[in-house]
Amino acid sequence: MAARLTPAPVGAVRFEGGFLGERMRVNRDAILPILHEQCRATGRLDAWDWRPGQPNPPHVYWDSDVAKWLEAAAYSLSLHPDAALTGRIEALLERMAEAQLPDGYLNSYFIRVAPEQRWTNLRDQHELYCAGHLIEAAVAYAQATGRTAFLDMVRRYADHIATVFGTGPGQRRGYPGHEEIELALLRLFRATGERRYLDLARYFIDERGRAPHYFEREARERGEDPARWGSRGYDIFQAHRPVREQTTPEGHAVRACYLYAAMADLAAETGDDGLRETCRAVWRNLTRRRLYITGGVGSSAHGERFTVDYDLPNETAYAETCASIALMFFAQRMLHLEADGQYADVIEQALYNGLLSGVSLDGTRFFYANPLAVYPKAFGFGMNRFPAERQPWFGCACCPPNLARVLASLGAFAYATSPGTAWVNLYAVGSADLDLGTARLRLTQVTDYPWDGHVAITVQPRQTAAFTLALRLPGWCTDPAISVNGTPVDIASVRRKGYAHLARTWSPGDCVELTLPMPVRRVRAHPSVRHDAGRVALQRGPVLYCLEEDDNGPDLAALSLPRRAAVRVDRRGSPFAGVPVLRARGRRLATAGWDDALYRADEPAPPTPAALTAVPYALWANRRPGEMALWIRES
Repeated sequence: MAARLTPAPVGAVRFEGGFLGERMRVNRDAILPILHEQCRATGRLDAWDWRPGQPNPPHVYWDSDVAKWLEAAAYSLSLHPDAALTGRIEALLERMAEAQLPDGYLNSYFIRVAPEQRWTNLRDQHELYCAGHLIEAAVAYAQATGRTAFLDMVRRYADHIATVFGTGPGQRRGYPGHEEIELALLRLFRATGERRYLDLARYFIDERGRAPHYFEREARERGEDPARWGSRGYDIFQAHRPVREQTTPEGHAVRACYLYAAMADLAAETGDDGLRETCRAVWRNLTRRRLYITGGVGSSAHGERFTVDYDLPNETAYAETCASIALMFFAQRMLHLEADGQYADVIEQALYNGLLSGVSLDGTRFFYANPLAVYPKAFGFGMNRFPAERQPWFGCACCPPNLARVLASLGAFAYATSPGTAWVNLYAVGSADLDLGTARLRLTQVTDYPWDGHVAITVQPRQTAAFTLALRLPGWCTDPAISVNGTPVDIASVRRKGYAHLARTWSPGDCVELTLPMPVRRVRAHPSVRHDAGRVALQRGPVLYCLEEDDNGPDLAALSLPRRAAVRVDRRGSPFAGVPVLRARGRRLATAGWDDALYRADEPAPPTPAALTAVPYALWANRRPGEMALWIRES
């Protein structure tokens, strides 16, 4: 069995400048304050004090939005202490503590608005989902600050939930319609050492989809006809069959990937090989049949869901920001379980493309869905559910705070440890303090990644020590090179499952240089992806590029890139400071001779030359609104 990895503590990793460091600064200085203000202005913070008869009653999922802000704020505090932010958190926690019921129950909607509906509609009401996010926030806050009052609150809540759900006499055999609590309970288990939380997570995972179907039972108890929903299929909840019998990702993409992440986490904690094999099967289908090149998942806005193999439309792509985040969690847990670079590759793919596209450069506006092509004139006619511009907020605002908590916790994705080994999963300027059990050390990276593939890593153990440094060799890179203190390393002799394992006795100040050449690559989709046939995507390093109307004019579908055209990297002329853009000599379908005709049977005029400019997909829509296309016709 492969070594199990443990993520680095968020507070042990610092991103100091560079592209990711700037994204994290914007998260701290702009996004977190915006989230707090939006939660205040929309009534989410006041939900705990709401009384019947007052305006703006709480909604069933509001607690999750607040909890994600709390979690993101906790991660920020672990690196950047802030008395004012801590004060805002503590004031909110006091209100939550006053609202918590004597039995431990903690949900603003079902305490203030509909107490008679507690635990009556797990399918639709997000009750356990909100509980999960509160638990994750409390664990993060305790680890960041050492304050445990919030953690004590959610432990009482989790203990209450354990009395309600299970296989014992008088217990409900239920599970959440929207998964999340499974991940949270496993975090609570690791934070407290209390195995009952692991057991509850295992119960929720294993009970899902079993017959008789719980969602049908609770529907009857509410006086509803279960057939009204059953005809739509329970695959939207990943409850169409027991999870161990599932081999493909189905249903709502966020719910699905949260579930799969928890399954992988549970397999790692318990050594459950059957669950591991299920996760592998789902992963294989997801990444080989149902994954957007941007790291997006969930191709249909109807149900925000997976559809069928190779169904990856571009203009109507949903690819919710939260779904890329959920995929990152799944990939991270699989990485911890299997120590295989393929999972870190997907983390990087989603991070630099499907996740960072979800927020503007200044951190003030957000995308909910992330299509791979946009024709703004068609908005409002069913082509796209969301406009082609980022929005300041959403009525259902799950994505902005979810994005904030991931950006604030990137250190836990970037580094990991196992006994005697330090794992570097992502490259970014900064440092990490790691404890390998046998040695303590600091790793310091100097790099301009993802725009440049040279990475210099200084290794600083507290004293000379023998251990392994495992460096990820990205799947997109075909010719990596490594040297230690100037001496080249034979990559083939140290390469295992996507990592270079450098085992030696390390001294303070040892320097590792990693070179990852970044030529522009033309990536093609499988022939069964009908939407991308005859098209290419441009990729450099981990970054996907797209065409925008701002650079290339309207009617992007009329543009093509000749098969042998050179694509050059231009950093000086970039509209985004320091960010390379791609330029090439392409072609545009000619409009000459068409006059007022819509169709013609004669030979059209030959294409005309066109200068093509491609910008990073994650940065599109930061200028004027207009068309966008990631996949380009190849001529």
